[in-house]
Amino acid sequence: MSKNQLRPIDAPFVALGPSGVAIRDRLKHLTTEDDKVLRLVGEHLGNLALLDLKARCADGNEHSTDTWAARKQGLTAASSSRWAGSITKATHDQWALSRRCQLAHIQPIEAGVRTLMHRLSQPVEEKGTKRAPGGYRSRGEWFQKTRRLHTLEHRLDRARAERDNGVVHVVRGGRRLLNTRHNLGKAQLTEAEWRRRWETERWFLAADGESGKRYGNETIRVTPEGEVSIKLPAPLAHHANTRHGRYVLASKIAFAHRGAEWADRVTANRAVAYRIHLDVQRGRWYLTASWQRPAGKTIPLETARAKGLIGVDTNAGHFAAYQLDRHGNPVGDPHRFFYDLSGTAQYRDAQIRHAITQVLHWAKRCGVGALAIEGLDFTAEKTREKHGRKKRFRQLISKIPTGKLKGRLVSMAAEQGLSIVAVDPAYTSQWGAQHWQKPLAAPRRKMSRHDAAGIAIGRRALGHPIRRRTAPPQHHQSDGAGHRTVQADRDVRGREGTRPPVTERAHDSRARTGTTRGTRATSASKTVRDARSAGTWVQDPLLITG
Repeated sequence: MSKNQLRPIDAPFVALGPSGVAIRDRLKHLTTEDDKVLRLVGEHLGNLALLDLKARCADGNEHSTDTWAARKQGLTAASSSRWAGSITKATHDQWALSRRCQLAHIQPIEAGVRTLMHRLSQPVEEKGTKRAPGGYRSRGEWFQKTRRLHTLEHRLDRARAERDNGVVHVVRGGRRLLNTRHNLGKAQLTEAEWRRRWETERWFLAADGESGKRYGNETIRVTPEGEVSIKLPAPLAHHANTRHGRYVLASKIAFAHRGAEWADRVTANRAVAYRIHLDVQRGRWYLTASWQRPAGKTIPLETARAKGLIGVDTNAGHFAAYQLDRHGNPVGDPHRFFYDLSGTAQYRDAQIRHAITQVLHWAKRCGVGALAIEGLDFTAEKTREKHGRKKRFRQLISKIPTGKLKGRLVSMAAEQGLSIVAVDPAYTSQWGAQHWQKPLAAPRRKMSRHDAAGIAIGRRALGHPIRRRTAPPQHHQSDGAGHRTVQADRDVRGREGTRPPVTERAHDSRARTGTTRGTRATSASKTVRDARSAGTWVQDPLLITG
């Protein structure tokens, strides 16, 4: 690939809608017996889930349906067949997630090794290009990078060996909470508080739904009136307060969000999964209901473009959005929606949801039918080997919430009846600043590079080139051709070319006629046609005939 050759641009597409729904409500007014039973069930099933996860990790790649059935049969005697099915399924999902995370860990290490090997093969102080990095700046840096290469190769060999042997590293309760035990002072926790939180996170109180069964779930059953009952495991059946070994909680739930949709499902005996968990900090019990949605077909791309859209440029601390009509023309002024990603995970998630909500509300007021975003993915581009000493830039791209943003934006936009059009992020900031930042700047409108990138993203989603298109010259100097538009048809030749301003075209008549002399001429004309007017006209009364 040559230095000036651009990479191919992928076509835009409409993102798929959400495939699942989850709602939550608090279990209020629980009695002392209710709290006791929930703790006993969660602790008992949590121990079973821990043993099952250990057995699954020991199987490794030798796992099969027979080993799965044997594990489920062993758990059934200590719980029930449905509890055993939920535990084994959760274990399998957790093991599969660890395998995907393992692969995601290997890929950036491989990219770093390739970069180091390439740069170490170059001469010292060799300059790089836009496509390939050069050599290191000194012999000392070259030596340090050789040690770095040996370290990465050792990590890569160990990770590949573990993946080939089916070895995964899983922590029930979360590795972050486990590491918090070594720094309780910074976490502002005592050992007893950490222990309670650790034990609570390792409980298991979740049951998958079953279509055709009563209210969609036989293990944790919730009636349309909000009554919650639990099928107790066999060793805890003596705590039941109703028939068939079930325990009915004193609390009733009422989902404020999507309550009608949930009621329709349980009334029709469609599958609904439930999870009961305790918030140790607040001392509150919650119940979460979730179900899957059928994979629906997305609307055609042309339908999403029909009413125009809003181009959204994702940055480390804000969204830069600009409205465009269906012809690709910017409408109004740019908008900024800020968020802060410097706090805890819950705070960052709330900031993202608030910013997305503001964007969607503005989109509804504008009357557009879609939002255009970039398909950003910095998985392999934020390593030390990729950007060298650009530590601030690595921190910048690490703060951009690409993965969480996609899921949040797609699910929240679907509820507002808006579509998401994903575009290729190549050259949007560069071309947007080149072709749109200066022309749209005005004394009362401040245009930044991010605002211009939002226009570039929107135009690419609409199928228009990012560069501004100018109208071709008129066939004469009058207004016979009508009003001149900014947009030119796609089959017009020279539509991508720039035209000089009107003030320049008024003084270039001599250049168009082919003459090379300046604009100021001598007072005496050489020809009658080229004679300059004196500014007054006088008629001679006598006809000169001599």
